[in-house]
Amino acid sequence: MISSLKRQVSLMRKFWTVFSHTYLSRVKTKGYVISSAIFLLVICGVFYVPDIIDRFTGDSEEPVVAVIDETENQQTFEALNASAEEYQPELFNGSEEAAKDAVENEEYEGLLVLSQSEQSLPEAAFYSMQLTNSTSETIEAQLQQIKVAQAASQAGVDEATMQDIYAPVSFQRDALDDNAKTEEELAGSYGLVYILVFALYMSVIVYGMMIATDITNEKSSRVMEILISSSSPVGQMFAKILAIGMVGLTQVALITVAVYAMVQIRGEELGGGFFDFIGIANASPVTLTFALIFFILGYFLYATICAGLGSVVSRMEDVQQLVSPVIFLVMGAFFLSIYGLSSPDSPLIVVTSYIPFFTPMIMFLRIGMLGVPAWEIALSIAILVATILLIAWIAAKIYRGGVLMYGKGGSFNQLKEALKLSGNIKK
Repeated sequence: MISSLKRQVSLMRKFWTVFSHTYLSRVKTKGYVISSAIFLLVICGVFYVPDIIDRFTGDSEEPVVAVIDETENQQTFEALNASAEEYQPELFNGSEEAAKDAVENEEYEGLLVLSQSEQSLPEAAFYSMQLTNSTSETIEAQLQQIKVAQAASQAGVDEATMQDIYAPVSFQRDALDDNAKTEEELAGSYGLVYILVFALYMSVIVYGMMIATDITNEKSSRVMEILISSSSPVGQMFAKILAIGMVGLTQVALITVAVYAMVQIRGEELGGGFFDFIGIANASPVTLTFALIFFILGYFLYATICAGLGSVVSRMEDVQQLVSPVIFLVMGAFFLSIYGLSSPDSPLIVVTSYIPFFTPMIMFLRIGMLGVPAWEIALSIAILVATILLIAWIAAKIYRGGVLMYGKGGSFNQLKEALKLSGNIKK
């Protein structure tokens, strides 16, 4: 019993040796430090973008639009002038050609020529240096409102009746299912679902690839042979998975702290606290708990696959070729999730929520947007955990044989060779 305990202590010590080596070697690299610093600077910059824009454009005058009014009266121009807020309409007394020359000389933002149809309703033509002009869109929307008002007046419809016509319809939505989300919970869950889906997508691509490249790099530099002597291959694989996961969590923690600090500093201007800002203030504790569960399970699922694949190649150029199918799976789950945000109850989303490679994103999306029965959630998690254990068992066998394989690789035939070699290694 004592010898067994000593063996367990020795294995744990070796596990933490690999874990600490992988974690510290990653967080101390220039790339990691520089990327973290860039993330923090970008976050600070995003919060101060409005101030920067105001500094350059705050003192600028509103654009002036030259107006040639060819209508019988100036009713349309007066209505435009009364509702203009983002520009200044100014009557032009010269010819249309002279006004166009003035626009070309940048004296005006554009030229608006007002006319009337046979029904005495407003028509207009707008001339500017470029077709993509935001002022023209504003004027077009104003003229549409003026046209409706004048047409209603000609038809003898009073203003009060027009207001009743354009008033929003009274429409109340009530869910009969007791498990259905309230509108407040949906508002919070929507933001949380999007954050988790995007975070899992990025973490798998970035840190899954990091696991594979880290293993391949150690094989190519022969560091792997030293690490194997201090730890079993299987323990080494899981130590790397956890270590790279901690590398990612460290970076996420830095970003979260930075966002929290900036929201607190500029909270009044942003109109809310930290959780209001990221849109999860109304998310239920159950939804937050499932967010953490599915994120962890999703990371371990894909990280384990990447670790097994990375162990069978010894050249950096072969990693991308072997790991690319995993990336495509994650991308497929991501795009399905984006589709599911607008149709969370569609048959496609329901079916794919039970497919383990899609479950972390799709099932959590359903949990966040719908009232999913507990048995469905339990079944999806059970399938996902069973899949992770199966893949971990297979990946451990591949890893045991793969770390000793050198030479040109990049094909899935290497996996068979790794499994065969693993069977010949004494535990």
